[in-house]
Amino acid sequence: MADKGNIIRLEKVLTESEYRAIDDFGAGCRDLEDLPAVMAFLKERFNLKLTDDPEIVSGYAADSSNLPAHADALARPADEREAAIILRTGQAAKIPITLSGGRSNLTGSATAEAGILLSTAAFRKPDVAIDAANTEVVTPVNIVLEELRDKILEATGNTLYLPVDPTSRGDAWIGGIIACNASGFIPGEAGATREWVKALEVLLPDGLKISLRRGEYFSADGEFILDDGKRQKRWPVPTYARPAIKNASGPWSSPDGRIDLIDMFIGSEGIFGLVTSCTFRLAPKPETCLDLFFSLPDETRAVSFYHYANRLLDGNLSRLSAFEYFGVNSLNYMDHRERFFYGDNQVAIYLQIPVARKEDLDRETELWFDRLLASGCGIEPEAVILLDSEPKRRLFMEARHSMPANALEVIQGYDTCTIMTDALVPPENFPAFLESTHALLRREGIEYLAFGHLGDCHLHFTLLPTREKMERALELYDLIIARAVELDGVYSGEHGTGKRKRKDFLTLYNQAAVDQLRACKKAVDPGLLLNRGNIFVP
Repeated sequence: MADKGNIIRLEKVLTESEYRAIDDFGAGCRDLEDLPAVMAFLKERFNLKLTDDPEIVSGYAADSSNLPAHADALARPADEREAAIILRTGQAAKIPITLSGGRSNLTGSATAEAGILLSTAAFRKPDVAIDAANTEVVTPVNIVLEELRDKILEATGNTLYLPVDPTSRGDAWIGGIIACNASGFIPGEAGATREWVKALEVLLPDGLKISLRRGEYFSADGEFILDDGKRQKRWPVPTYARPAIKNASGPWSSPDGRIDLIDMFIGSEGIFGLVTSCTFRLAPKPETCLDLFFSLPDETRAVSFYHYANRLLDGNLSRLSAFEYFGVNSLNYMDHRERFFYGDNQVAIYLQIPVARKEDLDRETELWFDRLLASGCGIEPEAVILLDSEPKRRLFMEARHSMPANALEVIQGYDTCTIMTDALVPPENFPAFLESTHALLRREGIEYLAFGHLGDCHLHFTLLPTREKMERALELYDLIIARAVELDGVYSGEHGTGKRKRKDFLTLYNQAAVDQLRACKKAVDPGLLLNRGNIFVP
């Protein structure tokens, strides 16, 4: 696709007279005190009905982060036009608007703190449009990821698929995975949402629209130019340095000031606009997969196996469709552990290897068994389990999903809450990060388990503090994040920043980065009203 440069011509979703009517009305408003008048205006001028019934609003105000939530009103637009009206009115009347979809997010990005909650739940869903010839799919944003994946498989006869597969794919909506750049089991960039986004349609905070495809617009001299047909406005881009590893820690940035426009929205957690449609690139689906689970004596052997596998695959671990780790203390929270852990082994690894043709499965199985035994990591033949039937795979998934459920039961008994890290570091610093984190938690005597995505050196340390140790556990979380940053890592590999991890963003980058991001947001949202509080304090 030809590079169109950095001048972006905005599309009008409403008529000029409608935009003008909203702006004229908003000029007489000050803030939330005028919300009743705003609701009346939207009803009378556009026949849009917002509700301020606390019982209804509260049901939409929070996401899965369990952070305190409050919204003053709820808007459920039916389409892009209605959403544009609400966004423009919020801007004109100086009322904060929080975007909300499936609300499966763990960091509070969809948790409202005040103002209007704009839910995409009532958006009309156009049919998912699958173009097998061009290996792409156009999808609405208010559809569950797993539902979309199933539709693609069904329509293409299992020949194409969308590789993005976070654990929450049965709950997460498309809009949400774009907002935080969610990732799944595939190691490397191929496992992240960003890798597969080909085109977006976005409503800016002022109710104007951008339709864009990857490779179409690039910033120049550190900025885009927004052209609404009447005037042009500068939109500076973030230029703080971004660690070159799997990264869901805040919006995309580039020290040279050159950014593909589409990357401004993926992972930005709704601070620049509302995504209303997405086109994903699809991949050929392997005919089958080889699923292996094997246990090892200790974590040192598991890390050695990571480096062995990395060398074996020439540094391209994305050739695997899963490289998962069940680390320290995981077996103590796992159902059916006696079926999966051999002897006194303490940790385990799950590998999923794509096999292009079913007739090659036996050969691949033999090859990988030989590779495991030749790794020098203490893998015994009896410790290797081939998940080659549906009952075995189902039992494994039950065991896997039992860990967080059993940890939750423990924490409920303590009457506290889990504290989970999402940090990762470069491979060369992974052993040092593990050593310091384990030593810190053991020294403090806080119960925990560690599991996650070994293929990305990305573990979730899950702390289970008693009430007496809750405050100290929060301090330890900060120390773990600081250590990850010290080792050239990031605080979030897949869950984003939201409101919960704003301090982590500051730890990873600095105040200058926050100031850059604030200036970037102000260019499209002068009052910092849309998704206020996400990533940085307004």
